[in-house]
Amino acid sequence: MEFSVKRSDLLDELEMTQGVVERKTTIPILSNLLVEAKGSRLTITATDLELSIRTSCDAKVKKEGAGTIPAKKLFELLRLLPEDGEIKFKLQENHWVHITSDRRNYKLVGMSKDNFPALPAFPHAMVKIPASLLATAIAKTTFAISLEESRYTLNGALMVLKPGSLAMVATDGHRLAMVETDHKFEGFTAETRVLVPKKAMTEIQRLVGKAGDDVQVEFAQDESHLFFQVGRRLLTSRKLTGQFPNYEAVLPRDANKTLSLERVELQDALRRVSQLADQRSHAVKFMLSNEGLELSSSSPEYGEAKEVIEKEYKGDTISIGFNAQYLLDFLAAATDGPISFELKDEQSAGQLRPTGDEATRYRYVVMPMRI
Repeated sequence: MEFSVKRSDLLDELEMTQGVVERKTTIPILSNLLVEAKGSRLTITATDLELSIRTSCDAKVKKEGAGTIPAKKLFELLRLLPEDGEIKFKLQENHWVHITSDRRNYKLVGMSKDNFPALPAFPHAMVKIPASLLATAIAKTTFAISLEESRYTLNGALMVLKPGSLAMVATDGHRLAMVETDHKFEGFTAETRVLVPKKAMTEIQRLVGKAGDDVQVEFAQDESHLFFQVGRRLLTSRKLTGQFPNYEAVLPRDANKTLSLERVELQDALRRVSQLADQRSHAVKFMLSNEGLELSSSSPEYGEAKEVIEKEYKGDTISIGFNAQYLLDFLAAATDGPISFELKDEQSAGQLRPTGDEATRYRYVVMPMRI
């Protein structure tokens, strides 16, 4: 294998692989990229066995072939090269790769391409999803995914595709984030539900972030994998198996105590009050009365905080505790404007909705805390 490629072209593609490559792997080949030179293209593949990405760029191929190159070292080396010129690669018989750039010479220790895992091929695309639609759904839900490995089915988000809508739901058992957006998918007739792992969601966001708003994501699946194709870049993820909780049963039906608050006003007050909350529980007390909303916190180590946001409220007085960090996560993802804060009683989950964001029907449900 022998080829040359523009530094900037290769660097763009290498950047896309860095989140997938295993850093602390017990399988050395997974720290490498599979590099294949054929025709006038260079194809680059990275995998950690759960997630893989395949991408490509233009190249001048002198001798077709394939080899593996250490992913991190190649990326760091290219970033440190000063000018945006052509870089030449030549695979040697001992699997080392000789790299030249002007009068600079490097040799990276590669491994046999035969050790690189085989990856599933992209099946027929089921549906095309606008990149901006998918990116928005991920940004508004991914923070609510559980980090506890024992809760396997909660380590990802549920994506529900219907002929006229896309929904994304994530929960860790303490809070639930849900987005539903109307969109007519051409030629798509059956409802599809898939569990998308958290790492895959992060990488999809990176993919669509590089692609631009008017780009479509081709989505497909087989028995054990999910496929997201964005232009020349293909992300493949293992499916999460198991039963996602019945999230519709969690959504509050009769929360009759409602207060409308500005997102920024609530976010700023909550940030200040939570500074003096217990650092383990992050508990902040919310009291709704005819004076508006009173936020308070206390901890033996730091002291006490209390703030009042004056708003019109006509319901019964109610005191309820929430994890401040859970609410701040939601407020960071919500759009600016009024937030509807909806409660039933001290023991029931609270619900927050950005009322000006009807397009995504964004709902956030948080379980209360004892204070």
